[in-house]
Amino acid sequence: MNFRLDGRTAFVTGAGRGIGRACAIALAEAGAQVWLAARTREDLDKLAGEIGRRARPVVCDVTDASQIRKAIGALPELDVFVNNAGTNIPEPFVEVSDDHLDALLNLNVRAAFIAAQAAAMKMIESKRRGAIINMSSQMGHVGAVNRSVYCLTKHALEGLTKAMALELAPHGIRVVSVAPTFVETPMYQKMKAAKPEFAQWVESRIPLGSTGKPEDVAAAVVFAASPAAALVTGTSLVVDGGWTAQ
Repeated sequence: MNFRLDGRTAFVTGAGRGIGRACAIALAEAGAQVWLAARTREDLDKLAGEIGRRARPVVCDVTDASQIRKAIGALPELDVFVNNAGTNIPEPFVEVSDDHLDALLNLNVRAAFIAAQAAAMKMIESKRRGAIINMSSQMGHVGAVNRSVYCLTKHALEGLTKAMALELAPHGIRVVSVAPTFVETPMYQKMKAAKPEFAQWVESRIPLGSTGKPEDVAAAVVFAASPAAALVTGTSLVVDGGWTAQ
């Protein structure tokens, strides 16, 4: 099995922290040249310093369509696109404000669609048989209390993954979603500190008994991007410790 990505070019959105950061490191360790996209220059420079010569930082706001299209369009070529930027605002369904609804739809769905579209166009233009990996969630497969909008956006991303896979297959482009459970990112650690009882509930729901690490998700991304996954497209790699099996 070939899990290496030597000679490949990868682009990761939301690369500054958490899962995106881990994905960028793992892709570089697998041999890829990795373009790191995020809004915060300081985070990108720190990560690029850790990765070394394989890293190229790009300050970019994915919710600005012109910025992300320009950043991807300027690449010499593209083999792996990790569509990772996203967020969540947990709150009861009847309390969701228009502003929060619009913010999550704008980042998790609209920006993800535009970024994936730009990546596909670059791969087609440069005749690369690439892989597009959409960062979904276990919440793209189930429902959850206080996560109505997040579930909505991630179910949308799962549907987009399937439709993209069918349209892009003739170009040799594979499209896969990766769907993690709760992962020890700065966002989750903040939730855990504010509500320890919430963290206890989360762990009780995971049959394997613990939340994930960013590296767990990054490993799935590297597999999905690699030649080892040559026949994998239009599906979801669920990295959830068994949450959705219940």
